[in-house]
Amino acid sequence: MLGYKQLVCAVPGLVLLAVSSISLAASGSVSEGEQLFETNCMACHQADAIGKPGFAPSLTNKELLNVASDKFFMSTIRDGRAGTGMPPFAHLGKKKIKSILAFLRSHEKTPDRSKQIDAQSDSYGDARKGELWFTQICENCHGIDGEGYGSGMVGPAIGKSGFLNKVSDGFIRETIKNGRSNTRMRGFSGVAGLANLNASEVDDIIAFLRSLNESNRKRR
Repeated sequence: MLGYKQLVCAVPGLVLLAVSSISLAASGSVSEGEQLFETNCMACHQADAIGKPGFAPSLTNKELLNVASDKFFMSTIRDGRAGTGMPPFAHLGKKKIKSILAFLRSHEKTPDRSKQIDAQSDSYGDARKGELWFTQICENCHGIDGEGYGSGMVGPAIGKSGFLNKVSDGFIRETIKNGRSNTRMRGFSGVAGLANLNASEVDDIIAFLRSLNESNRKRR
C-alpha cells in the first residue's frame, strides 16, 4: 500500500513536506513490522490492525494515525495498558517496536498532525458538567468511568491511567469531535455529529476524564 510519506515523496515540489512528515517510524522496517505484528498483535487487533469491537481497538484507523504521535504508539506497545487485556511488549526492544510502528504508519492516508494536536491548549473544563455529558453520550459504549472492554463494553477503556497518562488533551479533544471512521466511535461535533457539542462541552468531558485519573492515583 502506498503510504502518505511515499506519496508526497513521489510528487515533485513537495520535498519539504515529505521531510517534515518523517517520523520515528522511518527507521523501522515495514516488512519486519508486519511479521512482528502478525506474531504478537494480530490475535487481538486482527489482520491489518482493523480491530475487533468489544475486544481490541483499530490501530490503522485514519483518524487515530492522524492524531497519535510516535511516542504514543511506542510507549503503549512497550508498556501495555494496565487494567486491560493489553500486555507490555518491552521485551521486543526498541528496534522491533519501531518496526511495528512503521507497519502501522504504512496505512496512513493523511498527514500526521500529532505535533499540532499535542500542542493544543489543556482543557480547563468543568468536570461535574463533563460527568453529565459522559453519562449521557459516552457511557453506553465505554462504560461507567470509562472502564471499557473489561466491563463488557464495546468501547475501549478511556478512564484508566494507562490511556490518560499517554494522551494529550488535544488527542482526546480531536477524537471526541471527529470520531473514528469504520468503528462505532462517531464524532460528537457539528450538525452531522451524534451530539453537536460545543468546544466548552468537549473540554468539560476531558476534565471529567482527567478527574478519573486523579481518583485512580488516590486509590493506589
